[in-house]
Amino acid sequence: MGATRAVKEAYFVKLRHLIETYPSIFLVNVDNVSSNQLHQIRLALRGKGVVLMGKNTMVRRALRGILADFPAFEKLMPFLKGNIGFVFTSGDLKDIREMIVSNKVAAPARPGAVAPIDVWVPAGNTGMEPGKTSFFQALSIPTKIARGTIEIVNDVQVVTAGTKVGTSEATLLNMLNISPFHYGMGVVQIFSDGNVFSPSILDIEEKVLIDSFMNGIATIAAISLATGFPTIASVGHSLINSFKNLLAVSIATDYEFEESKQIKERIANPEAFAAAAPVAASADAGAAPEAAKEEVAEEKDESDDDMGFGLFD
Repeated sequence: MGATRAVKEAYFVKLRHLIETYPSIFLVNVDNVSSNQLHQIRLALRGKGVVLMGKNTMVRRALRGILADFPAFEKLMPFLKGNIGFVFTSGDLKDIREMIVSNKVAAPARPGAVAPIDVWVPAGNTGMEPGKTSFFQALSIPTKIARGTIEIVNDVQVVTAGTKVGTSEATLLNMLNISPFHYGMGVVQIFSDGNVFSPSILDIEEKVLIDSFMNGIATIAAISLATGFPTIASVGHSLINSFKNLLAVSIATDYEFEESKQIKERIANPEAFAAAAPVAASADAGAAPEAAKEEVAEEKDESDDDMGFGLFD
């Protein structure tokens, strides 16, 4: 009893220290994760994160003991069920998640295990002797005998995702040396800065976030301009609109300032500004025909020179 109490107290102290040290926590599921695989994940996270496992009852008790100082951790309570562990980190959440979920190993199908994916047996020669044909017939798998061995005629689905693997299906897959499942840590929830959110949030591209942010600013600016209530989002538009009004007043009156002077000159004498553009354009247009004429003249001179000589002169 004393040893158990000591272990629990050490766990409580360690959990509190990790919570105080790291700002982010991955709540991970470790179903079908071997101890060796867990060791490899710890090595991959060394210096970037810390893995902490524990029984759910002990974890709940430890969290309840620190809720007075860290009330936000009560949000984790509903997710403490099943084979759950913690990964504490202060690194980039996307990078850490990739390290966690990328460590997967192939595993054979076991009777009674829930299949995470659909499993298909591909068409082709199995290398098995004809005496095992009845085994395939029991699973409704079409076969034929080719060169003294059993050959599967078509691709056949033997297990459906979300259902339990039967004994016959597991035996067949093992006979064919098919390890259809890949097991590893799965991220259940992420706790960061007092908020709990789904790992799918990390899949949102930065461009989507920026576009949403800009649309929000545009909406705020539109509301501010419509109601006449100034905000940081609308102040730029207000300045531009005020400047336009000032230009309009300057044009309608004798009042003049540097920015309105050129506009008033264009309004007073539009022919001068209209004539300047065609003159520049015509100068450029005139240069092109002259260059073309010179090129034609050069070609003509070269032709005339050639005409003065015969082939056999």
